[in-house]
Amino acid sequence: MLFQPEIERMPLAQLRELQNTRLKRQVEYVYHRVPFYKAKFDALGIHPSTFQGLTDLTRLGFTRKTDFRDNYPFGLFAVPQPEVARLHCSSGTTGKATVVGYTAQDLNIFAEVVARSLAAAGCRPGMKLQNAYGYGLFTGGLGIHYGAEKLGLTVIPVSGGGTDRQLQLLQDFRPEIICATPSYAQVLAEEIQRRGIAPEALNLQYAALGAEPWTETIRQQVESGLRVQATNIYGLSEIMGPGVSQEDVNERGTGSYVWEDHFLPEIVDKDTGEPVAEGELGVLVFTTLTKQAMPILRYWTNDITNLYYGESRSRTHVKMGPIRGRADDMLIIRGVNFFPTQVEDILRGLDHVSPYYQVVASRRGSLDEVEVSVEISEELMRGLELAAVTEAAVAQHECLRTLRGTLAKKIKDNIGLSMHVQLLGFGQLPRSEGGKLSRVRDLRDLNQAHRA
Repeated sequence: MLFQPEIERMPLAQLRELQNTRLKRQVEYVYHRVPFYKAKFDALGIHPSTFQGLTDLTRLGFTRKTDFRDNYPFGLFAVPQPEVARLHCSSGTTGKATVVGYTAQDLNIFAEVVARSLAAAGCRPGMKLQNAYGYGLFTGGLGIHYGAEKLGLTVIPVSGGGTDRQLQLLQDFRPEIICATPSYAQVLAEEIQRRGIAPEALNLQYAALGAEPWTETIRQQVESGLRVQATNIYGLSEIMGPGVSQEDVNERGTGSYVWEDHFLPEIVDKDTGEPVAEGELGVLVFTTLTKQAMPILRYWTNDITNLYYGESRSRTHVKMGPIRGRADDMLIIRGVNFFPTQVEDILRGLDHVSPYYQVVASRRGSLDEVEVSVEISEELMRGLELAAVTEAAVAQHECLRTLRGTLAKKIKDNIGLSMHVQLLGFGQLPRSEGGKLSRVRDLRDLNQAHRA
């Protein structure tokens, strides 16, 4: 279903013209309203009267997370406080939270792009949506809520966490849709199986998952456990919130459509900042084309992905690939670059392991080391009659020794690094309680500080 077919199928030439007009208007708008951008443009020799639009885009430089912190809390706002209808903050998972604001018109557009996204995810007016995103300063809960209402859905505003209540309402209210972080959807799928809840007790058909990177491994687990079609909804607080891009339910695994009429995307080299060719991996950069309260030009998201135009005829907007990780999540170990999600891809092809893992980087002397902790499956634990997985248990059971050796070899062959593999019992690694879940711990700076 297309929520706004005239926009979603807009011919590319017309879309580029719209982007060009909106970009030039936005540059003039921020030059006269945001001191940060006026000073930046003056230093770069840019003036709105001579700015040519898309062809001059790369002249604008980048806006980075540090600029939000340096202008905390309201220094990047373009409207006076009485015109700000709502304030949100980022989750603060990568440092001090950043403040974002919305005018009434911004909130209308926010609801519009979320409604467009949910329609692409399979939702239809009249369906019920259980919203397991957190409400409050995080943009996810309220962002999904108002977009769902705009589409004509009945919203069940449960918020994050409270697994017992989530499962009870899934059975009692029988919603067709659930929205949550992927890691929390994993928890719900796991709990449904553990508690023996019958498939017919639920009425779920679709899951729109976002707020953290996830892989096909997680998709398979969620779709199997919840009996849904799961799609990715992408967004970030600095640009809008959820609804910046969305997978089509009938094109799962082929990328997410970026709503280019509102959000102008680029991919640039993470080291040089120069644009890369279509399809190549790099850092995702966004420019808001219609925001009033806090317009942002060329925001360096730190997310690693690519952009490409697929063969689908359903929409003309560009697609972005899955988030491979964040530029600052990439670990450099003994000269080898890798993203922890590469470990998850390896787990996907192995039997007898759960999809949960944790990567820990540390330093011994001058040597960087990596340990990956992986849970064995609940079925294998029952089969071996293990209450816990210890080194003694691994030494005792040949199948565990073989599993650890196989995993270590696959990591070495596919990533090019030797990692110590620790096997854990099912349930030993952290689970999401409704919010984002970190699967990486980099202790190298802590190791260095401790030695100092």
